[in-house]
This record gives sequence, structure tokens and C-alpha cells, in this order.
Amino acid sequence: MQRQTDQGYTERRGQIEQYFDRTALAAWEQLTSDAPVSGIRATVRAGRDRMRALLLAMLPTDLHGARVLDAGCGTGSMAMELAHRGADVVAIDLSPSQVQIALRRLSHHLETFEVGGRIDFRSGDMSDPALGTFDHVVAMDSLIHYRGSDAMAVLQGWGERTNAVHGSMLFTFAPSNPLLLAMHAVGRLFPRGDRAPAIEPVAESALRRMLATDDGLARWSVGRSERVKSGFYTSQAIELRASAAAASEPTGRAG
Repeated sequence: MQRQTDQGYTERRGQIEQYFDRTALAAWEQLTSDAPVSGIRATVRAGRDRMRALLLAMLPTDLHGARVLDAGCGTGSMAMELAHRGADVVAIDLSPSQVQIALRRLSHHLETFEVGGRIDFRSGDMSDPALGTFDHVVAMDSLIHYRGSDAMAVLQGWGERTNAVHGSMLFTFAPSNPLLLAMHAVGRLFPRGDRAPAIEPVAESALRRMLATDDGLARWSVGRSERVKSGFYTSQAIELRASAAAASEPTGRAG
């Protein structure tokens, strides 16, 4: 299915690149490091660490022979964990500067490759069909900036190129709640140049309806889902499993 909102997707993609590649580059480099951060940022760091661990727990511990897409890889923490499990990782981010940080950090973690994993870091569009086919896709907090129709179109594209027998697609969304909606509204009061790319909150029930009724995702079933809340960080992971794999195990909320 062709995306019906290409212009909106492209515009938002440009805003995200501007923010993470230039406006907030130093802040994100610090947040994703071991350097001391403020109390608020410490809660965000802790939340992101918990979310990364949660997503990794939804994947096989042995990924030798698997090709995995890390969509929106940032400074590379997820990619390095995946490679440590033996995966052949394509790690892509809109921000060339963040990818350069990831490459610098990778040089200090060469033991990753002792177990057979490898990482191909790239800058570009995570939805690009030229990235090829995958066994698993992981998108941590990279779809949360896009409107529902655009996010679903990206998922459709990944679904067409992900292993339909044993594959999985893991992504996060911003669960709609009064506090997040209020923060979203306040953010619109700041001058445009000072804004972070808007997060697009969605109710879990509405997202599940979209996933269940989207013809482009007919061969994918919703599996585990769990929310992480840590101070100013709130995000929810959701698992889409290939129908063949989903049929062999019960689904539901992870405990």
C-alpha cells in the first residue's frame, strides 16, 4: 500500500533530523553516555535503559544468523547489544552526527565481534526498501514522532520485508494520557526553533484497532506489550509477531 501522506512524513522526518543532528546533539550524546546528568534527565536515561532491556527480552538470546534492523539507532546502544547476541545488524538513523558518535563508541566495544555479530551503521530513512530484508525489526522511540497513518505505512513496509515465519517487529509508542497531552500542548507554545519534534500520543486501544484492521499487516499478530514509566519518560513496547510464530504461543501483556 502506498503511503498517502508522503509530504507529511517527509516534513516530519526533516524536523527530526534537524533536532537530533544539530539542535539537541550534545544533550543526547550526554544522555546516552555514562556522564552525570540532571535529575530529570536521569529519569529519562533510566527509562530508556529499562525500555531497551524490555525490547531485548522479547528477542531470542541467540541471534547468530539473524539479520536485524535497528530503526532509529541513535548513538548505537541497542545495535551493540544485538551484535553481542550474534546478529548481523543494520543500524540506521536520520542523524549523521549521532551515527558518528555510535561509530566512535563502537571502537571501544570491539569485543562485540568476538561472538560473530556485526553492525552496519548508516544514516538515512529507516523505511527505505533498499535496506533489504530482515528477521527482526526493532524501533525504540523512533515511530513516536509520526502520525498514525505514517507510522502504519512504515510498519507495513517493514512487514513486507521481515521474515514471515519466525520474524518479529518490535516498536514503541507514546501511550496517550492527560499528562503527556498537557506537555504536548505546552510544547506548542515555544518558538518553533526551540521545539523538539512533536510526539504523537495514541491510546493503546486505538493502536490495537489500527493494527488489527490494517490489511497490510494481515500476517502479523500483536504479542507482548508493556509500558515503562520513569519520571518524565513514558513509552510502551509492543510486539508484532509473524502469524506462524504467533500461532504456536499464547499472546498477551507481558508480566
